[in-house]
Amino acid sequence: MDLFEKIEHTVAQIRTFTDHRPQIGFVLGTGLGDLEAAIEVSCTIPYEDISFFPQATVESHKGELIFGDLFGVPVVAMSGRFHYYEGHSMESLTFPIRVLKKLGITVLILSNAAGGTNADFHAGDMVFVRDHINLHYDNPLRGPNDERLGPRFPDMLRTYNRQWNARALQIAKGHGFRAHEGVYFGWPGPNLETPAEYEFIHRVGGDLVGMSTIPEVLVARHMGLPVFVVSVVTNVCYPLEAIRETTVAEVIEVAQGAAPKVGLVLTDMIREGVFNL
Repeated sequence: MDLFEKIEHTVAQIRTFTDHRPQIGFVLGTGLGDLEAAIEVSCTIPYEDISFFPQATVESHKGELIFGDLFGVPVVAMSGRFHYYEGHSMESLTFPIRVLKKLGITVLILSNAAGGTNADFHAGDMVFVRDHINLHYDNPLRGPNDERLGPRFPDMLRTYNRQWNARALQIAKGHGFRAHEGVYFGWPGPNLETPAEYEFIHRVGGDLVGMSTIPEVLVARHMGLPVFVVSVVTNVCYPLEAIRETTVAEVIEVAQGAAPKVGLVLTDMIREGVFNL
């Protein structure tokens, strides 16, 4: 099967589990899987039961596709995402995004945990992404292009909706939460960055650094799917004297601590109809 045929096959398979028609899709990143608690769940499908879905191997990523309603809005959530450093190809790790689009979503909301390379960012802060810098070694759009999925050369000028970000900032600050807009810098990992690399990221304009999200955004953009991205700063990486050795457990702990704040902002936005297109 080619990529288009795989998507069609997988969507037909999912339809044997549920006829739910989601409008909003979520990708729940490291430590943020608990956001699903707000969803009135109608169906849960383990990734292992879905054709062509990779398996999530990262701690705190459950590996389930969750269908349900959030304040009356039909949604689908990926509880756990895939990363290039796990050994997946770019086509494979972004395949679920294409499936969500074919299932009918009109907006994709992504969350992630990231290191802060802006001296004004504190651990636990929310950052609404306004742009990105991509230094991944590969690109999910590389290779022959299927025009049924999207154009050969998708434009990236208005990838992130600044009006959505502005409303998110208002909501966050109204609740007394620390929140910012920022530029997300992505590269593959899995090692954390060296001090010299953190300095480089800061100097080229990166406010955050992470190992996910950008491939998913590229594929969403390719398909004309609007995105909203929220990052949680889990460790301070700038200025250099503020850097401390960091463990995965510490990253997850900070992300989980921020999850209720992220969930409150997102649910307020959905309740208000901010993402209605």
